[in-house]
Amino acid sequence: MIKEQIKIAAGEPITGGNRYPQMHAMECRINAEDPNFDFRPSPGKITSFHSSKGHGVRVDTHVYAGYTIPPYYDSMIAKLICRARTREECIRKMERALDEFIIEGPKTTVSFHQKLMKDENFRKGDFNTSFLNDFNFKD
Repeated sequence: MIKEQIKIAAGEPITGGNRYPQMHAMECRINAEDPNFDFRPSPGKITSFHSSKGHGVRVDTHVYAGYTIPPYYDSMIAKLICRARTREECIRKMERALDEFIIEGPKTTVSFHQKLMKDENFRKGDFNTSFLNDFNFKD
């Protein structure tokens, strides 16, 4: 895909045929924020860290146990990305990956994402840009 984009940018014609999505993927951004208090930043030292693993699970992160999340920058801890053949499989894989994700120390958005994955409307794909206005995610 990238190769084709570069060719297009160089003025060359597209060489491939039509391509259609064959799998599903989703990403949860794990932030050092407290979802129970309007996603207020939660800087501090990570005392324990274990990220999810497995087929179709990817974690992009720079943190580790002992790392201190500073209050001055973006609060992102990790991007948790799951892929699977169907949307439902992808959601189930993300649920498992979130359940395995352990971060002790600062508050994180893991619990928010766990509740989102269990929401019936989210699972059905019945949501829009105002979905979170009425979503009850607080503990």
